[in-house]
Amino acid sequence: MILPKSWRASPILLLLSCALAAGQPPRKIDPTFLHRYIPEVSSKSADVTSDSCEYKPLFGAGDFETTIVRGIARFGQMTIAPSGSCKPVQYPAEEQVYVLMDGNGQLHYGEDTSSVKGHDFLYLPAGVEHWLANGPASRMHVFVMGFKIAAGIPPPPKRQIANYDDVKKQHVGGHPDSVVYQLMMGSVKSTRDRIAAGHLLTSLYIMEFKPGGTNFPHHHEAEEEVYVLLDGTGDMVAGSGTNGVEARFPSKPGDAHFFRLNCTVGFYNSDRGPAHILAVRSLFPRTRVE
Repeated sequence: MILPKSWRASPILLLLSCALAAGQPPRKIDPTFLHRYIPEVSSKSADVTSDSCEYKPLFGAGDFETTIVRGIARFGQMTIAPSGSCKPVQYPAEEQVYVLMDGNGQLHYGEDTSSVKGHDFLYLPAGVEHWLANGPASRMHVFVMGFKIAAGIPPPPKRQIANYDDVKKQHVGGHPDSVVYQLMMGSVKSTRDRIAAGHLLTSLYIMEFKPGGTNFPHHHEAEEEVYVLLDGTGDMVAGSGTNGVEARFPSKPGDAHFFRLNCTVGFYNSDRGPAHILAVRSLFPRTRVE
């Protein structure tokens, strides 16, 4: 097609426009994933913090980057000193999960109290006040996860607590035999998880990788996901190019990744020994589990 003379740019104008474009700073866009190395994350004041309890925000509330974190209200690490406690909290429109990595203490749930120990995982429904008190022996480290749900959803009839050491290891269809899963918690419709309680949460689990193992990189069309490498080393896969080549990032214990909707996600373990990843998936807010 031949353009009218009035529409044609002169060579000088074309060169000038290209020079201007080349000199412009890169335009910032939302990332496809977020990475945090837990030992380097600073503790911040939060609603759970006290003189004996500190909180490291990793994703969501308290973190500096929240634009791509949509259904996850918060994901962080809480540390409670010996004989210490966090402050009581309750959220009218947020279901929470605590995963105790170590320590022994008490869960205060509404008007009830129960003992908790390392490797316990707890479902904490919206609207119920809860807090943790640690015993005198050692510090307690807890992963805190919150998911945005509609207000007014009734809590389950009883407290939902289990220990992941009691959850069997199994293979999951579609993934290779070099990784096994402990399916800890799923949605209210789940028939395979130890606890079936989530409304936005769809799956909380631990993956155990054999040396050189992988879960094959993949993506989720309706869910956000978080991976925390608990031990071992390898390559975390986060995203890919237009040619389909995986983007790999060397990973070590303490690395935490948030993967937004449809981001490629996966892990390749090194051949030096097994590796374990704590992972959680939750629905993107445009959909809900009834």
